[in-house]
Amino acid sequence: MIAGPFFVWAIVTLRGAARDHRTGRYNAGMPAPRSNPWTHYRDDPSSRLRIYDPGFLAVLGDGAKVEELVQTNAHEGPVYLDGALYFTTVPVDVSIPIEGFKQVAIRRLDLDSGQLHTVREPSNMANGMTLDRAGNLIICEQGTKTTPAAISRLNPRTNEYTKLVEEWFGLPFNSPNDVVVRRDGSIWFTDPSYGFVQGFKPAPLLGNFVYRFEPESQRLSVVADNFNRPNGLAFSPDETILYINDSGAAQGAGPYQPQLPHHIRAFEVSAGGEHLEQDRLITVVTPGIPDGLKVDSAGRIYSSAGNGVQVYSPDGRMLGLIEVPGVANFTFGGPNNDTIYMMADTAIWSAKLSATGA
Repeated sequence: MIAGPFFVWAIVTLRGAARDHRTGRYNAGMPAPRSNPWTHYRDDPSSRLRIYDPGFLAVLGDGAKVEELVQTNAHEGPVYLDGALYFTTVPVDVSIPIEGFKQVAIRRLDLDSGQLHTVREPSNMANGMTLDRAGNLIICEQGTKTTPAAISRLNPRTNEYTKLVEEWFGLPFNSPNDVVVRRDGSIWFTDPSYGFVQGFKPAPLLGNFVYRFEPESQRLSVVADNFNRPNGLAFSPDETILYINDSGAAQGAGPYQPQLPHHIRAFEVSAGGEHLEQDRLITVVTPGIPDGLKVDSAGRIYSSAGNGVQVYSPDGRMLGLIEVPGVANFTFGGPNNDTIYMMADTAIWSAKLSATGA
């Protein structure tokens, strides 16, 4: 039960209105029925939608719906393209050719037919993915003990594959985790040392950095070096802010360490679009850690957590929760870009919203 001024706000706002079944609108002067959106989302545990602030109603609209689409191995990197969802699977221990060797596949779910097929396997331990301006997949390859990590490009229509960058001044990357592409074509990605901690990479030679890469000039630069485990990242709609989360509380092995970072920070992007400037804390995410990170067209921030996908205002006020435990990453998609597709390791879920992705 949510008490206090917010609870009063809900009663005052909705008590004096009832839906006219001919127009679908609410009219003043009559008691509101129990079927209005507010009471539906508050009182129906099966809706999986939890409202903590009235601002969440704009995200949900009247017809928000959460459902399981398919049970399958789906972990990271979701990207929506041409009616299909591309994603990466949970790492599987294969110990071939050497002990500790793991394997990940890039897969594709046709959302109309429900058919699944493998796009690339092995994938050099692919993790986060995004689209570039030409509709190609940009892939974070974490690498293995025998193959270096890289940022690569895959044309999903022709399967043409290109390795874009795999080192910084001769030093190999750690385990590139997540990636975004700015409108100027630059590629921004995080590189925590999870691969070594989880046993499938050699000891790191670089810090837990955030990078910016220009495909045309081949220029690679470190834009942030003060993270424990940089993870998800997303630009604001106008690309003047880059949000980056830190999942250091989950080091990759061993117990959860709540004294270490599990928060989201916001960095100002320089006027030239090449550097990050002053940053501020947006929120500390709990339970669990932040992983996947997205922004909608209104600037609201979406982060995965131990209990699902949490939604925040641009200033860090929690608005609500899409309660699907086990979500590692997610993406906006659908014909109108108003559906969130969530990877929960053993299943893919969707949430139809009123909000649209940035």
